[in-house]
Amino acid sequence: MIYKVYYQEKANEIPVRENTKSLYLEAASDREVREKLKDRNYNIEFIQLLEGNYLAYEQASPNFVLEEI
Repeated sequence: MIYKVYYQEKANEIPVRENTKSLYLEAASDREVREKLKDRNYNIEFIQLLEGNYLAYEQASPNFVLEEI
């Protein structure tokens, strides 16, 4: 399954919309997503499962790059 992760680059950073970044990651569950990203010290705001039409929409975006972890 493919997940979209919204995050801040520093764990102690207050979430501000303008500073929020996102990445795409393949994992079996949102728990596995957190495990894969735990060494990056991110402040994870939200993990969203992408499927169906929403996944197709995201894949059509030029910003869609699947992270390899």
